[in-house]
Parts: sequence; C-alpha cells; structure tokens
Amino acid sequence: MHEFSIVEALLEQCERLAREQGAIGVTQVKVQLGEVSGVEPSLLATAFDGFKLGSLCERAELELEIVPLTLACNDCGASGPAHNRSMICPQCQGINTRTLTGEELLLARLELELPGDTSPLSAN
Repeated sequence: MHEFSIVEALLEQCERLAREQGAIGVTQVKVQLGEVSGVEPSLLATAFDGFKLGSLCERAELELEIVPLTLACNDCGASGPAHNRSMICPQCQGINTRTLTGEELLLARLELELPGDTSPLSAN
C-alpha cells in the first residue's frame, strides 16, 4: 500500500513547513489529488489519521480536493474533461492526447497554529 509512504512524506513536508513558520501545530492539510493519480482517497485518509499521531499534525483535518482528468488533443487542438477516464479525444475521437490535469498529488494548503495566536495561519 503506497499510501503509507505518501502520507509519511506528506507529514514530513507539513512538519518542515510548520517549523519554518514557528508553528506549534497544524490544524488543516489540503491535498489536491488527481482522479488518475493512482492514490486511493479513502486509503490516504485512513493512513493520514493513523500516521499523524504524535506529530505536529496530530489535530489536523485532511481535506482532499479531487482533480478531474482533463485532456488536450494534439491532433484537433480540443481540450476538456475526459469521459469515463478515457484518453480518447471527445471531439475527434483521436488517441493522440496528453493529460492536462488529473494526475496531481500536491500539498495545496496548510493551516498552522502559532504560539499565542487564536487564529490559524494559512500557508499556501
């Protein structure tokens, strides 16, 4: 289950960024996850909940933004959402396409808890 190693790397990145800002905790972690990234959202969330214990992210909520698969056709120039995860151009039915979005696995946002501060700091 590669979600475990992904969450370990995600938590390391969150902790590094939090420490750089002098935070005492992380309250929210937002991740953009492409629908064809190969990562199962429910497994990622479960792994996050388990691995965050004892870290600066212990009280953090994980927000997953699922990014749909969109394509661009190298033949006709059309671009737009893929249908049923198909790599075929919906305009000309060609197969000479490239992915624009949908493969992401990106830490998009952190909300940090700072010492003596009652409102979290957002780090984009």
